[in-house]
Amino acid sequence: MIAHIAVALSLALLAPASPAGTADTAGTAELPTAQADALPLPGVSVKYQEKAGDPVRLSSYGLGTKSTYLRAKTGNTFANQPTLSEAAVSPDAATVAGVPKSYRAGYDSLLLTDRASGQTRRVRTVKKPLAASYISWSRDGKRVALTVEQKSGGKWRTVGFTVVDVVAGTARTVRPAGLDGGADFWWSPGGDLVARFGGGLRTYRASDGAALRTFVGVGLPTGPEDAYSPSGGRLTTWCPTRFKEQLCLVNPATGKIASRVAVSPEMLWGWWDDSHVIAVMAHQGAYRLSVVDLTGKVTRVLAGIPSQTWKARLWMTFARTAR
Repeated sequence: MIAHIAVALSLALLAPASPAGTADTAGTAELPTAQADALPLPGVSVKYQEKAGDPVRLSSYGLGTKSTYLRAKTGNTFANQPTLSEAAVSPDAATVAGVPKSYRAGYDSLLLTDRASGQTRRVRTVKKPLAASYISWSRDGKRVALTVEQKSGGKWRTVGFTVVDVVAGTARTVRPAGLDGGADFWWSPGGDLVARFGGGLRTYRASDGAALRTFVGVGLPTGPEDAYSPSGGRLTTWCPTRFKEQLCLVNPATGKIASRVAVSPEMLWGWWDDSHVIAVMAHQGAYRLSVVDLTGKVTRVLAGIPSQTWKARLWMTFARTAR
């Protein structure tokens, strides 16, 4: 099975990226990391700078579908998960959802591990040759959405989504008509599913895949992490080519681009808080994981990323901390 996350993590190719040999286009001064804990990340040659009070916490990472590392329930250690192609922790940190690297009895699955007891439940999702991956937790932690793919002409194409009810341990797969073959599904704050559609995006009802709303001409969602701000008041997209800026902020209420940010990230991994995003920036022949404000200024450097690590399709997931 090939997890869709490997494709989702190459979304930066859809936007004009800055050359790897250039410095960050947003903020060039070296920023203070005093009182930060440097967390060594096994297998990727990266040290993550974490501070007490950070609004998000690094919870898992990996290289494509080849390796997955999960943070311990408590503490700062990360352990390799050799049987998983991806893993993501629930918003309340109580459950780990993992996609196994192989089918069992001809079915793909989602593994749900209770962090308190250590017990794991296996929920069947789709039957081979379909594959269900790219984990997205709903904000209430009750459901997981997976993107369903099928290989066609040697390439994996999206054909639908699977929603797993975490409490009931059941899965339902829906195949909406007219999907973009490169779509990834993730949750809106209100509990609908969102995916790219044409030059914008579309929301779908999770129960039956009915199209609810189409955002036309706003650019593609940034992904693979939640593109909605914590408050739900902004939505990040890669700006359409008619703009010189790369990052756009869409007002979900109006469906229009509200502002544009003069920054050229290689990738966005969601929001730091309502005023900052988590971005991978090219820097002196390598890359830096950075916190960037909505004017395009780098306000903090979280990690240096070697070029070879980035090229091996590094991915990270973050869990929002309790406030």
